[in-house]
Amino acid sequence: LELDQSFLMRELNVGFSGGEKKKIEMLQLLLLQPKLAILDETDSGLDIDALAVVSRGIEAYRTSCNGSLLVITHNTRILERLDVDRTHVMVKGQMVADGPASLIDEINHSGFEQFEKDVAAKVAAKEENGEVSKGGVSE
Repeated sequence: LELDQSFLMRELNVGFSGGEKKKIEMLQLLLLQPKLAILDETDSGLDIDALAVVSRGIEAYRTSCNGSLLVITHNTRILERLDVDRTHVMVKGQMVADGPASLIDEINHSGFEQFEKDVAAKVAAKEENGEVSKGGVSE
C-alpha cells in the first residue's frame, strides 16, 4: 500500500494524514478479511495517487478474500477503478435506481439531476394522493 515502514511503529490512526488513514483502513481490511465490508466515502479527500492505491487495496481484498463490498460514495471516480457488479443510487434516503455497472456511465454523462427529479415527482404524487403530508413525511 506504499506506506513507509516507520508507520508500523506509530499509534493507530494518530497523526496520520487523511490519505494515510485511508491506506491504513485498506491494510486493516486486508488483514481482517471480513465477509462483508462497508466502505463509506473511502475516496473522500484523496488525491489521484492515493485514490489509485486505495482502489488497488479494495480490489486486492475483493479478489484475495472473496468478500463482499458495499462502497458508498458521492463521486464515481473510485467506482471507475473497481470491478463493480451492481450500482444502486439513493436520493434523500430512497433507493431510486438499481442496475449494472453501466449505470455509473449514465451518472457520469447525465449527473444525478434526473434521479432527483424522479424523487421529487414521486413525493409530489404521493402528497397529491394524500399518501404523505407536505414535505414527504408519512401521516
